[in-house]
Amino acid sequence: MPFVSRIRRQSDYNIFSSSIPIVIDNGANYFRIGWAGETDPRVIFRNIVQRPRHKATGETVTIVGDQDPSLMKYFDCTRSGPRSAFDSNVVYQFEIMEYVLDFGFDRLGADGSGINHPVLITECVCNPVHSRSKMAELLFETYGVPSVAFGVDAAFSYKYNQLHGVCKKDGIALCPGFTTTHAIPFVDGEPIFRGSCRTNIGGYHVTDYLKQLLSLKYPYHSSRFTWEKAEDLKMEHCYIAPDYASEARLFQEGKKEAEEKTRCWQLPWVPPPTEAPPSEEEIARKAAIREKQGQRLREMAETKRLSRINELKNQLHSLQFLLKQLDQVEEDDIPSFLSDTGYASRQEIESTLLKVTQSLQKARGEPKNDPTENEDKTDSFTEKFPLINVPDDMLTPEQLKDKRRQVFLKTTMEGRLRAKQKRNEEELERERRNQLEEAKRRGNPELYLEEMRVQYKEVFERVEQKKRLKTNGSNTNGNNKSGGVGRGERLSAAQRERMRLLTTAAFDRGKGEDTFGARDEDWQLYKLMSKDNDDDDEGPDADEAELARLSYRLREIDPTFVPKEEADSTTQASTEAPRFRPLTEEDFKIVIGVERFRCPEILFHPNLVGIEQVGLDEMAGVSIRRLPPRHDEEGEGIDERLASSVLMTGGSCLIPGMKERLETGIRMIRPCGSQIQVVRAMDPVLDAWRGASAYASDLNFLRQCFSKTDYYEKGEDWLRRYQIRYSL
Repeated sequence: MPFVSRIRRQSDYNIFSSSIPIVIDNGANYFRIGWAGETDPRVIFRNIVQRPRHKATGETVTIVGDQDPSLMKYFDCTRSGPRSAFDSNVVYQFEIMEYVLDFGFDRLGADGSGINHPVLITECVCNPVHSRSKMAELLFETYGVPSVAFGVDAAFSYKYNQLHGVCKKDGIALCPGFTTTHAIPFVDGEPIFRGSCRTNIGGYHVTDYLKQLLSLKYPYHSSRFTWEKAEDLKMEHCYIAPDYASEARLFQEGKKEAEEKTRCWQLPWVPPPTEAPPSEEEIARKAAIREKQGQRLREMAETKRLSRINELKNQLHSLQFLLKQLDQVEEDDIPSFLSDTGYASRQEIESTLLKVTQSLQKARGEPKNDPTENEDKTDSFTEKFPLINVPDDMLTPEQLKDKRRQVFLKTTMEGRLRAKQKRNEEELERERRNQLEEAKRRGNPELYLEEMRVQYKEVFERVEQKKRLKTNGSNTNGNNKSGGVGRGERLSAAQRERMRLLTTAAFDRGKGEDTFGARDEDWQLYKLMSKDNDDDDEGPDADEAELARLSYRLREIDPTFVPKEEADSTTQASTEAPRFRPLTEEDFKIVIGVERFRCPEILFHPNLVGIEQVGLDEMAGVSIRRLPPRHDEEGEGIDERLASSVLMTGGSCLIPGMKERLETGIRMIRPCGSQIQVVRAMDPVLDAWRGASAYASDLNFLRQCFSKTDYYEKGEDWLRRYQIRYSL
């Protein structure tokens, strides 16, 4: 599969002799490869692999290391995320490791014929034999490497700084790496791995912790806090506090020193466009468009109305013609004639004619001739209901049925007339009251407004009191402190009477026995109780309607008026954080305050992120205690010599404040007066590769390697005992 990379491929691979080793610093974060004897590696890239598909061609490509986001938009990365060959700091995914080695050798300039150079590759402290065996198998059988040597990266960094006089022969190498942190004691220039110590925390956890804190603090910008951006923020702004508790107290109290230590990261923000008021020409143009649209709609409506009128006219003429023909038909031929027309009787035709006439009047815009109005003009219903005043003994059974029907119709019409008259009276009364209120408002607006407010308050209190009477319940023995009422006070008179009937029904026979339900007549009591003739429920509806009217009126005459229900809901809503609001420029300002020192603090207190292990300062003490007590010729103990030369190496050592905090922590666990010296490597990131390069350039290096023949003859047991000497 093709590689996708921005790294330039080296072209001088064939110039180097086959006796010059290739040096590989196989770190959990970065992969560095180069030639022995050089001061800098040739190729450096992230130790991750991704194999997405191209969106256009569908071809699977291999992406090793980080790539430009503008290039990644052409690939489908939803099913293939970045993967690492490491579990903590141990290689266990060798199929991914093969992609990394392929890419590293390819960028170094090697062709496909194999690698004919010795290889020095770094590994972690006390690397498992299985991982070392698989790595040797991969190098020997896949790439044809003639010989291989394994070394610890922190040990190479310590030896490189020892050669330059930064640290002593006896000391401790503290290596806070990417995923783990190691402490390795050195005695006479050689590492003592039985005294080493390891903690499962490193720079990756610091970056991830910072990413989590910022994502929780600014959830609407969580997509911007990528791992790479969090790594940049960590290296640029984070520091290690000399005293974590006092530093956190500064930010908690909000002192001026805390403000000076706060950093801001301004994200790009574009203010929302402000809509300028439209010009007079634009207003006139829109008004002309609306007028044109309205004219077209009016023309369409007029066309539709004329079509409807013509249709109703034709239908009216046909019904009138049908009635004329029906008058000319013989009495015996009427049923057959009606069956052909689709109507059941003459009354149905007349009813349809009346409806069509009313529809035509409505379409023409003429005043409606209500039948009830015509009936009001008549002196009586004699013509329409002739059987009402006729005695029953003078009527036949069929006429009695017609009389009952006419009585029902007359009663219904009278009810409609009374309801219509009542509505008219209410409308007139409402209009008269509105006129009086308007006259009063014009006469004295302030007095009228005050009266309206007082009236609104009284009605509102009545409505609230009735609501409390319905919902609240409490005892009625005088100890009701909540303002509620008892069950008996919430009931109306009719409801209390029904309860009395129900409670006394069991003792209606005077025997004191609960025999209710034994007779069928007892169950008639429920029918009596189901009839609710209580008129107490009419009050709340009227009050609520009056409250709505007053609220509407006050809204019209007083712009500052706010109903009490809305005011209460606004007060409750103000105590809650708003769910949705437009983001301002201040929301795009990322403030990094306490996170600056809180995240790196996990290197000294891993329990902040749930890892119950020791910190960097305690690791030095653990390594010293694991060594047997020995003294030199001058009587100085080995622990004193180790504590006097502590070397910090690894990428996390670049965080400011590491040296001072580590020296203070080690001094607290050492005896009083002990000499403590903590130094940082010249280049904590590249000193491991440079130390390995200097080690591999020595002429005695090949004696420390094991060849392919040794691998096939001695096998894995020999790899278990294999260990190079760092002092050649």
